[in-house]
Amino acid sequence: MGIGYKMKVQFFRGEQNNFGDELNLWLWPKLLPDFFDDDTSILFIGIGSILGKIFEDTAKKIVFGAGHVADYNDIPTVNGGDWDIFFVRGRRTARALGLDETLGIGDAATLIRALDIQFERKPSYVGFMPHWESMRRGDWCKVCKLAGIRLIDPTKPVDQVITEILGCELLVTEAMHGAIVADALRVPWIPVLPIDHNHREKWFDWADTLNLNLVRHHLSPSSSAELRVATKNRPIMSRLARVLTWPPIVSFTKPVIRHASAPFMRRVAAKSLAKIATESPSLSSDDAIENVLRKMKSKVRDLESRYNKSARLSRPRPMTSGGIL
Repeated sequence: MGIGYKMKVQFFRGEQNNFGDELNLWLWPKLLPDFFDDDTSILFIGIGSILGKIFEDTAKKIVFGAGHVADYNDIPTVNGGDWDIFFVRGRRTARALGLDETLGIGDAATLIRALDIQFERKPSYVGFMPHWESMRRGDWCKVCKLAGIRLIDPTKPVDQVITEILGCELLVTEAMHGAIVADALRVPWIPVLPIDHNHREKWFDWADTLNLNLVRHHLSPSSSAELRVATKNRPIMSRLARVLTWPPIVSFTKPVIRHASAPFMRRVAAKSLAKIATESPSLSSDDAIENVLRKMKSKVRDLESRYNKSARLSRPRPMTSGGIL
């Protein structure tokens, strides 16, 4: 076949790089070599909660596993000819966009299992991956040291984060794509509800596709900034948090109280994190994830056929108790 169409990978990038979003630049060129360029006449929308009205006045859109979160974007109208939707992250996204629920296959990061890469598991520690915003607001480096848990920084390069996930006996994660990649690589994981409530609903959109029953583990804020975010939807607690962290109050508080407040929050957060790490982990069944992967690989073949590309997907790998061979 010829070269065919090319397209630009579209994804979110905030104030810092974020593992889940940066997976787009890491995964797609490996899975679909020579498929992408910087031409914005066709946008490829893969991993991330970015489906919204922001795309309605742009060029042709190919949707390949992305999700919609109401707190992030307004619902787009996707029934026009400029939208080519292969699948979305879950049934909740499909319903929100008025699509057939069968298109809610799963998060496209699961396609990491389709790569021709030898992922070697050497579990030796318990890890914790915060949401990328929590890395900025919180004090998780010190908290993890107190808890005896390895911090996995979601703002680090994708290769490094994947290697650190593979080294986990158990991953406690506030970052949804930490859980998605851990699950795909057969690393047991424990979800914690994001401190920012706006980031919670998307977890269930993905988990439904793997028949996962998410347990709602609550993590204590590690800083005053996180405390304000955690209480923003609770009027009384929010007002109290604003008063306690208001600069004039903080500056005139007795030094012994002022200097003890941050260590106290870190100790409480460390105790909370350590306790969560003792809970029963989650992991989808081999059958469930292979079923999702099979559907996604079929969509990749459809994509290649529709946009004039030859298939390059490898066969599914055999599973063992140690992970992917």
